[in-house]
Amino acid sequence: MFLNKLPASKILQKSRQKPLCFPLANLPYTFTQKSGYVDVYMKWKKDSYYDSIEHILNSIHLKSIISFKNCIAQDPNGCIPISAVSKRGLEMGVSIRVSRFLRLYPSIFEEFTGPQYNHPWFRLTPKAAEIDEEEKRVYQNCREDLICRLKKFILMSKNNVLPLKIIQGMQWYLGIPDEFLHNPKVNLDGSFKLVTMEDKLEGLAVECDEKFMSVMQKNAIKKGVYSCGTMEALEFPLFPSKGLRLRRKIEDWLMEFQKLPYVSPYEDFSHLDPNSDISEKRLVGFLHELLSLFVEHSAERRKLLCLKKHMGLPQKVHKAFERHPHMFYLSLRNKTCTAILKQAYCDKTSIERHPILRIRRKYINLMKESEVILKNRRFGNGLAHREGLVDLDLDAADGDEREIPEC
Repeated sequence: MFLNKLPASKILQKSRQKPLCFPLANLPYTFTQKSGYVDVYMKWKKDSYYDSIEHILNSIHLKSIISFKNCIAQDPNGCIPISAVSKRGLEMGVSIRVSRFLRLYPSIFEEFTGPQYNHPWFRLTPKAAEIDEEEKRVYQNCREDLICRLKKFILMSKNNVLPLKIIQGMQWYLGIPDEFLHNPKVNLDGSFKLVTMEDKLEGLAVECDEKFMSVMQKNAIKKGVYSCGTMEALEFPLFPSKGLRLRRKIEDWLMEFQKLPYVSPYEDFSHLDPNSDISEKRLVGFLHELLSLFVEHSAERRKLLCLKKHMGLPQKVHKAFERHPHMFYLSLRNKTCTAILKQAYCDKTSIERHPILRIRRKYINLMKESEVILKNRRFGNGLAHREGLVDLDLDAADGDEREIPEC
């Protein structure tokens, strides 16, 4: 190879004299594949409304509670010794001793002395057992809805297949029962297939000809602003937090971003340039649809990182939450970062409520009752302790009385 010795000015002059082979307007993806990246950086703005959503705030502890509840409910005797779960703390997401954790919720777990060796045993309280039965009925009555949510989740992947361990990691957010994954051949319909993936992992695939529409598309059709055309533009609903203001440059970029074509997360996206604005809009639409499927319409941001490889997401997928604060809120409660879909809580009629959410709220009410019970116990023990101190002092005074010897 040889380097051109001509000056840069002459090279530029010659290049201007040569016309293009075809006009710029006819270039493929001139408008849809352009990259107009704007560095959207804003300081995090606290919003007490989203930070105080009860079922999101208590989700981490509730997950562990329901895991232990299932262990007790699945036992034939309806009760278990502490030794059956004492070594499973980390598996259940508990960092303290299991016995101490169970005693924090006396309105859910009832402790009693076992038949042998005076070991502590635990069973469900009548209220908790009643909610557990109601939960089983919801799983049975809403079976088709739950299967459809799982099917959509898998169809958003690149090859319509996901490893079972990935699905199990998202099971709490999807709100599906354990038996769906323990025995999928019996509990799921014929469109689900167990397969062995390239890395020798057991996976769950979906084979169906049904075309699914996203929540965004359904809502737009109801409003009459979308006709399901190819590469048709569709604007995301925005919900600015109070006091959150965007710079003018970012506002202009957002207006242009809204005008870009909408690509459904259930459609093929292999033809898109990963560095284009339309790919970012497809990513935002994917996250919107994903959170719409979840029980609480939220998820820990770090838990979503495991989806990158199989969902075809970019390396910095977490940046999408920061670049679109009018759609997503990042809560920093519970020493973690939780991504919340704003539309689910600002326009509650636009996204269908998950059937299991009502059950989780009832368990949270029992968690509140436990706090009251423990508070009353501490108050009662403190009062009894003070009364005991008075009695001990009187007894000691009586015991110390001695006869004065005569001289």
